[in-house]
Amino acid sequence: METFPKKTLNFDNTEIAFRNQSNSELNAGYWLFKVISSNFLTKVGPPITNFFLNIGLPIKSIIKATIFKHFCGGETIAECEHTIQQLTKGNVGTILDYSVEGEEEESVFDFTCEEIIRTIERAAGDPRIPITVFKVTGIGRFALLEKLDAKQELTAAEQAEFDKVKARCEKICRRAFDKNVPIMVDAEETWIQDTIDELAVDMMRLFNKERIIVYNTYQMYRHDKLADLKADHLIAKASGYILGVKMVRGAYMEKERKRAEEMGYLSPIQPTKEASDIDYNESLNYCMAHIDEIAIVCGTHNEESCRVLAELLDKHQIDHNHPHVYFAQLLGMSDNLSFNLSDAGYNVAKYVPYGPIKAVMPYLFRRAQENTSIAGATSRELGLIMKEKKRRKL
Repeated sequence: METFPKKTLNFDNTEIAFRNQSNSELNAGYWLFKVISSNFLTKVGPPITNFFLNIGLPIKSIIKATIFKHFCGGETIAECEHTIQQLTKGNVGTILDYSVEGEEEESVFDFTCEEIIRTIERAAGDPRIPITVFKVTGIGRFALLEKLDAKQELTAAEQAEFDKVKARCEKICRRAFDKNVPIMVDAEETWIQDTIDELAVDMMRLFNKERIIVYNTYQMYRHDKLADLKADHLIAKASGYILGVKMVRGAYMEKERKRAEEMGYLSPIQPTKEASDIDYNESLNYCMAHIDEIAIVCGTHNEESCRVLAELLDKHQIDHNHPHVYFAQLLGMSDNLSFNLSDAGYNVAKYVPYGPIKAVMPYLFRRAQENTSIAGATSRELGLIMKEKKRRKL
């Protein structure tokens, strides 16, 4: 039995949070979050930036030196090495995330499939990269998944197309199994999520019998996901495989509510943030009570949920570094959570997005908009940076 560290988790410890950032990097982060905190710039920035990029104005270098540098590891796997090294100094792992989205061509889906496999190959045997990830819409057409979710009959050509999506998915997960590198299937919009869930369950059934390889993602801002999690656990138990759970609150709230209203169906989103928080923390309770049968990646920037999970580990006398329990945050955000958790001996990894700048811009704009739409997120980041600047007398 592990003797638990006596350290008390202190998410306000900025010395640990920013230990690996130089003064100039800290100042750069300060100015970036100051800009992001402007709702006006966050709203007008995306169309203006896309226009400049499309007409060939030389703003790529400005983007790469600022917002891209803060939230992304690089344009290629090789360019992410510096970020991997920096995170490792604080005992935080890297989740390489090829963040190209919104493509439609089969050739792009094939390339993305091979690129995800390259992240698995890169992670194999390197404890600094403990988990990998992919989106099903990176390897298959959104409209095709939408048609499947709506239970519409596919044409012969569409069925052949979906067979390719399934083959790519299995190819990725089989390589993860062969290389012993866990991989997470990201959640997406509700109107394609049932198809993604079915693919993820099929992959878990194939590859999670001996050890944890495949995780599915549960968005707890949906009012039906706590029940789904419990049902999926019973299915996994009966079928003899480990349930992989990446637990998040969710990333498509405004889009989900708008579509539900326009199409006249009950919104899948929880009625209040408090309801999301209750289900999220209840899910942590459930997973910890079944830790031998469930592996969890707690993907959250919520301080309270991190504290709840940390306390549950102690309550159930589970090792802080149990291989079935990871905390995860995004690169460039919530360093006070990531580095203070790792300092107290917990497994922590950061999502490190990478890809060509123009292709990664939708991801970057979402990060900026999330920071302004989540109450207090930007001011929290700014406040912590200012506290550390004061401590360093900058």
